[in-house]
Amino acid sequence: MKLKAAVVEAVNAEWEVREIELREHDLRPGEVLVRMGAAGLCHTDEHIRHGELPAQFPLVGGHEGAGVAISVGDGVSHISPGDHLVFTFRPSCGLCHYCVNGMAHLCVEINEIKNGDPNPRFHHAGEGLNAQSLIGTFAEYAIVKATSCVIVDRDVPMDVAALLGCAIPTGYGAAVHAGRVRPGDHVVVVGMGGVGTNAVQGAKVSGASTVVAVDLSTDKLALARTFGADAAFKSLGEAATFISESSSGGKATVVILTVPVAQLAIQAVSVLEQGGRLVLAALGDPSRFRLDLPINQLVMNDITVRGTVMGSSSLRRDIPTILNLYRQGKYKLDELITHRFSLDEIREGYSRLDQGDVVRAVIQYG
Repeated sequence: MKLKAAVVEAVNAEWEVREIELREHDLRPGEVLVRMGAAGLCHTDEHIRHGELPAQFPLVGGHEGAGVAISVGDGVSHISPGDHLVFTFRPSCGLCHYCVNGMAHLCVEINEIKNGDPNPRFHHAGEGLNAQSLIGTFAEYAIVKATSCVIVDRDVPMDVAALLGCAIPTGYGAAVHAGRVRPGDHVVVVGMGGVGTNAVQGAKVSGASTVVAVDLSTDKLALARTFGADAAFKSLGEAATFISESSSGGKATVVILTVPVAQLAIQAVSVLEQGGRLVLAALGDPSRFRLDLPINQLVMNDITVRGTVMGSSSLRRDIPTILNLYRQGKYKLDELITHRFSLDEIREGYSRLDQGDVVRAVIQYG
C-alpha cells in the first residue's frame, strides 16, 4: 500500500514527508497491521535524528501514538480488527523474568527493538526503511508487534490515547513508581513539558503534601498550577525555600528531573532531605548530560539517585488506572495537548517544541 510518512535519512538530516510503500501483506506471526489515528511529537525522536541515541537509518520516525487494528497475524488472540490501540516503545511479552517480576518496562523484547527489523516492511525507491521502535507512528499505516500494543476503550480520543504510550506514563510513573511518592511527601518537579506535568499529577494522586513545579517559562509555570502544583518557580532554590517556609523547615522528599540539564541534578541533591530520592526522567546528549555528584553527601544522607525509563510503568496496568482517574475528573489528559499539527507540518511542530512553549504536541491523521 502507498502512504505518507515522515522519514529521516541519516544523522542530522531533516524530516522529509514523502510517499512510501508498506508491504502490508507481509504480516508475520505476532504482528498487527494498524491505521494511525494520532502520533505524539516527542523529543526522543529528535535525539535520534541528531545521533544522540542509536538508530538504524533511513528511518520512519515516531514511537508515541495510537491507532486502529486493521488485521492481525497468526498467534495474536487478544487483539481483533477494530480495536483501538496505544503503542509503546517498551514491549511487554508477559512471560520473561522482568515481566513476571513486575518490571514489564524492562522486558527482554527490547533487544529486538534495538536490533531493528532485518527485513523492513516500509520501502521507498527500492530501499528498506526502518521503523522507530519497530512502530513508526509518523506513518499513516504501520505493522506493529502485538507486544507493543495496549487496547484502550474506543471512547478515548485518539490524540489523548497517543500520549498514553510514552509521555503520560513516564511522568506519572516517575512519581508513583520510581519516586515512590507517598502521602505527606514534598515533591519538586523540574521541567513542565509533557513528562513534568504528568509527574505533578502523579505526585498529587499519590497524596503528596506539597508539589512544586520548576520551569523557566512563565506560561508553563502558570499551567503547572492547573495540573495540581501548589506553587511554581523558576529555580530550585525558590522551590526549596517555599517547601521550607510551608513545612516548618522541611526539605524535598523527592525531586523529579525531566529536562537534560546535569547541573540541575547536582543542585537537586542539596535540596533533598535525608533519605530523599532524586529521579532522573530525561534523555539528552550523552557527551554532555553527565553527572559529577558529591558521593559523601549521598552516602551520609542516605539519598537515592535513580533513572527511570517510561516511568518504570507497566502500561497494561497503568493505562487503565490513569484512564479511570481521568474519567473521575482526578487526572487531566485533554489539557496536556497544547498544539496540533498535520504530518506535513512535522518540521514546524518540532520547531515549536524547541521554543519551549509546548506541553504536548500531536500529529493528527485524517
